[in-house]
Amino acid sequence: MIAIALRFPSGRFHATPWGRHVNEGAAEWPPSPWRLLRALVATWKRKLNAEFDESDIFALLTKMASPPSFVLPPASTGHSRHYMPWFKKGPDDRTLVFDAFVALSKTSDVFVVWQEEELSKEQRNILSRLVENLGFVGRSESWCDGRLVDEETSESLFKLENRLNDNDSEWCRPLCGDQVTRDQEVIRVLCPDPNTAFQDEHVVRLENVTSGRGKNKQTTTTRHANYEPNWNLCIETSLLHAEKWSDPPGSRWIPYVRSSNCFRISTKRSPSNVASTRPARNITIARYALDGPVLPLITDTLRLADFSRITLMGIFKRLKLQEYYGGQVPRPLPNDAPWFRSDAFSGKNEEGTPLTEHRHAYYLPTDEDGDGRLDHLTVFAEMGFGVSDQAEVRALDQFRRLRWNDGDPLNLLLVGLGNTDDFRTITFAKSPTWISATPFIAPRHQKSSGRKRDPVHLLGSDNQLAFVESLLREELDRLNHRRASGGREVLPAIVSIEPLFDRERVIRIDPEHWVGPTKAGPAIRPIQFKRFRQKRSDDGGSRPNGAWKIVFEQPAQGPITLGHSAHFGMGLFLPEWKGKQ
Repeated sequence: MIAIALRFPSGRFHATPWGRHVNEGAAEWPPSPWRLLRALVATWKRKLNAEFDESDIFALLTKMASPPSFVLPPASTGHSRHYMPWFKKGPDDRTLVFDAFVALSKTSDVFVVWQEEELSKEQRNILSRLVENLGFVGRSESWCDGRLVDEETSESLFKLENRLNDNDSEWCRPLCGDQVTRDQEVIRVLCPDPNTAFQDEHVVRLENVTSGRGKNKQTTTTRHANYEPNWNLCIETSLLHAEKWSDPPGSRWIPYVRSSNCFRISTKRSPSNVASTRPARNITIARYALDGPVLPLITDTLRLADFSRITLMGIFKRLKLQEYYGGQVPRPLPNDAPWFRSDAFSGKNEEGTPLTEHRHAYYLPTDEDGDGRLDHLTVFAEMGFGVSDQAEVRALDQFRRLRWNDGDPLNLLLVGLGNTDDFRTITFAKSPTWISATPFIAPRHQKSSGRKRDPVHLLGSDNQLAFVESLLREELDRLNHRRASGGREVLPAIVSIEPLFDRERVIRIDPEHWVGPTKAGPAIRPIQFKRFRQKRSDDGGSRPNGAWKIVFEQPAQGPITLGHSAHFGMGLFLPEWKGKQ
């Protein structure tokens, strides 16, 4: 038995199968015997030519020309992309090249086994020297350390082969008419042909030389070898491509069978009877960066938040239906299909009743560079995501795109999942002064009759400013109550609440004051914001609203979002920008 162990120190095997273009992204696996024997010849000629004669190498390689079996370690596939100089259209021309590879552990061995072949002691010494001096197998970046497995280990491999059944995922062997099981696949592997690999009909050039004239004319044929040794096995790939060979002369394709899961990595799981010492992750925040040809204006805050809620609920429902139906969801859905709803995303329980504690998700789009366009989205829920169903966390991870204005969709990059201690962002900052980033919309209309009617000084259009301010104070009290009941830090005492408006240029007509100040660009009136949601019963656009500045005795912890449609970015307060009046 002959057994060789190959180890790849870089953790990658780079090789493109014969007949495949490099940009197809295909990776050869296992390493073809044709490639391995050529590598051994190259090692002999470059490093050990003075030690061994051609006859010794020929006798050794003819025994290794039969198709071997492989023991393959767990592996996966990957690729990288490079723009390489091309010079076709000029000195700066570049072309995209894919570099596909097989990734495996840096300490794993690929065993190549010829179980029917036997070597003499001298031949084993030659093969051991060749394998130990291998620099790479495949492309030049596919570094390789090889060794000849000793007889004791070879015998162990032989016993292992006899013990393992045909379904074992480690083995890759010639098909040989065996029946292929469901978890196996048949692949083509390029191997040397023992009958033609060491012949010279394709690597020797014949030259006819004529001498003399008339009756003395003679023609002699001279043989010129292109390579040394002059074997078909040694023909260069560039010559094969130039002569447009479909397959290298001296080679043959052998059907091999390997596990269809050879590129699937199984995760290590702790025993079910051992309790995990790692505490469960409390995820209350998901942060996204927005990207697109044109980012939404800050006035589209409510619409963006509303679309985000609808999309996340749809992703969650799709994931739950896939679990329910075992993968493929039937279309159209049967009438008896269950209705899956996330409490955290929707703000409703299983019966569809709205949650009143306001611990479900707040969808908070923000403009964090001050250019007047929304560039981030924060989804925040005090009740946490994945507490009752891990599909909520998977939905947050799969939230990648958002339909927007019947044009190019917005792309969302998940910045991170965590809680308030994991993010340093303006929404969760601490500050004594907080200013409206979006208009505060009154949670109710004025009540001029009934037992709960408002005081006279808060009624009428002339008193709307005082009415909205009173509701803002009530909302701050409710927020403090929710924080206290949830064990969070309550807001400090309020020093002042002031409306925002430009005293020099704006006449006070209703409470339509300026929202701001922003980091850059002009301030925006609350009336410019879209304040109606998708649902027909929403009347946020007809309610009193305004922009405010709240000053606390001590720095207060965000987020602070209050009033009607607060779960959709309205009534969002942000710390006052430093250096801005």
